[in-house]
Amino acid sequence: MTDARSIGNALFLIAEEDGVTERIAEDVGTVRAVLSESPQYVKLLDTPALSKDERIALIDNAFSSVDERLLNLLKILAEQRGVYLFAKVFDTYEELYDSARGIERVEAITAVALTEAQLTALTKKLNAMTGKTAVIKNTVDPTILGGVKLRYQGKQLDGSVKTRLDKFEAALKSTVI
Repeated sequence: MTDARSIGNALFLIAEEDGVTERIAEDVGTVRAVLSESPQYVKLLDTPALSKDERIALIDNAFSSVDERLLNLLKILAEQRGVYLFAKVFDTYEELYDSARGIERVEAITAVALTEAQLTALTKKLNAMTGKTAVIKNTVDPTILGGVKLRYQGKQLDGSVKTRLDKFEAALKSTVI
């Protein structure tokens, strides 16, 4: 079987060529949510105990409303007992989709949830910094105490109070009196 990156790349290229990139992106998100919420279903679709026809029927019943191209991909993965690869296929599709559309996905980790005004201000700042359209996912982590950690483009910008306090503590410990 081909690797998940190649499959995701092929799906994206077909979607772009057929002009259904957005539709498939939505459908892929739906399928991914279903599969991630039901890991036992993925195991069932990948088990050799079921025949190919039974696996295909399960795919048809669960995902008949998704785009035909995506449905066919799911059937191929089920035939080859490779449904477990779907999350990685989606990751590749999403990366290519974002790159083609100038989207930067950013995780903002804060001690408390950001307000709409804070999200708007942060989005504007990140749009200017990256030159792309920032899509922010706010994750709450009370252990950072305050401030914000940003993760995007494989980087982490850490402006959290906890990190500042840790650095201050390390500096104090290394100071000779």
